[in-house]
Amino acid sequence: MEYKFLRPGILCTVTAFAGLHPEAGEAAKPNGTTTKSDRQNVLLIIVDDLRTELNCYGIQDIVSPNIDRLAARGVRFDQAYCNVPVSGASRASLMTGLRPTLNRFVDVNAKIDKEAPEAITLPGYFKQNGYVTISNSKVIHGQHDALDSWSSIWKPGEDNARWRNYLGRENSEGQSQRHGAEAYECLEVADNAYFDGMTADKTIEDLRKLQKSGQPFFLAVGIVKPHLPFNAPKKYWDLYDREQIALPENYRMDRSGFPQQAFHTWGELRFYKNIPDKGDIPDDEIARTLIHAYKACVSYADAQVGAILNELERLGLDRNTLVVLIGDHGWSLGDHGQWCKHSNFGIVDRAPMIFCGAGLPQGRVVNEVVEFVDLYPSICQLAGLPVPGQCQGKSLAKLAREEDPEWKNSAVVKWHAGVSLMTPRYHYTEWRNAEEQTVGRMLFDCRTDPEENHNVAERDAYKSVVESLGKQLEASKGVDFYKK
Repeated sequence: MEYKFLRPGILCTVTAFAGLHPEAGEAAKPNGTTTKSDRQNVLLIIVDDLRTELNCYGIQDIVSPNIDRLAARGVRFDQAYCNVPVSGASRASLMTGLRPTLNRFVDVNAKIDKEAPEAITLPGYFKQNGYVTISNSKVIHGQHDALDSWSSIWKPGEDNARWRNYLGRENSEGQSQRHGAEAYECLEVADNAYFDGMTADKTIEDLRKLQKSGQPFFLAVGIVKPHLPFNAPKKYWDLYDREQIALPENYRMDRSGFPQQAFHTWGELRFYKNIPDKGDIPDDEIARTLIHAYKACVSYADAQVGAILNELERLGLDRNTLVVLIGDHGWSLGDHGQWCKHSNFGIVDRAPMIFCGAGLPQGRVVNEVVEFVDLYPSICQLAGLPVPGQCQGKSLAKLAREEDPEWKNSAVVKWHAGVSLMTPRYHYTEWRNAEEQTVGRMLFDCRTDPEENHNVAERDAYKSVVESLGKQLEASKGVDFYKK
């Protein structure tokens, strides 16, 4: 698959990147000790609102050759779950290695400095260990949060208040008004006309400077699409046949048997034109357009990832750089009649996670359940640094290379009063009130119902399963989830 896209002053032809060199370099020693020469650079790429909408995750119609190639050259985690399905809290949690609680990392406005001031952030820890730490675009969500973690911080565009990044006149003029702008944009523009193309350009410049300086680096890159609004150059829309885009099979599902807490109003989408303030989207063509736009944004994001990885390899930095790519959480595209994130359904909580670098196998797929709180200790260990004691997750370093019989094989996801336990077979959620009384339950048997269409929590046949999972959830979720 070839992409042709403009870079400043030249027309480039970029193929799916040629691939990293996982055989080069040396990983941390088995006993956990490292020398300075063992240490790896880190390139962390966080793609906003990216669910497992990638070819390498089995979505056959999606065009994502660069991320697919990264997965083929590294380790893909098939069952990776965020700990909080919203950008601010998810990023605060994974950047500190701390689980969410009742009053910590709850929502989009989560602040590390305020809610976990004693924590050393992941980039801050690398900075303490002599690394240059660079934040490009949206990495930690709070604009002024944990600033001392970074050697430098860069944001695309001069006016961050216009974060929706419209280029068309009508959308630009209406973007500050409710229902004033579309939830998407399709224009014939260069990749770097939008923020993510600018971010790829900036990251490429940084890689060149870092290669010349020889300094060890922790370079974090935020790709903001496919976050709303779904704006992408027209050539990425053109990769998809509109007639082949269908609504999910459970778009109009029967909600009987589900607790009302399982569903939300998807208010994030309702800001935009032609989206009603209440109720379902009235026109299926609007829904299909949103799905088309999301897919176009995934392919646009994939191209920017490819441009960055191509340069990493061209400079020879791939030989001693650990590359980690994640989505910060998933997203509903009409699944269960829902849109956006903010729920305890697996489609929202599951996200891509890929490792690639020295000492890691090629093409390995890890089917065990993992969670984002595991990222902090994993990146430290794989890069050659000791794991700090604050981490509440478990390093994936062994599991990334081989089977780990002692792996916990579960994840805990919290969205407000709903707490979910994800295991290889079951997804179990409890909603509790302030007195810790259970007011709703949801259980899916993923072996027979992978799309999560049938809540079996109240069926007699699953009574013992609910009891067992409830105990496991209680033991796994950490402290202060409900009580103040």
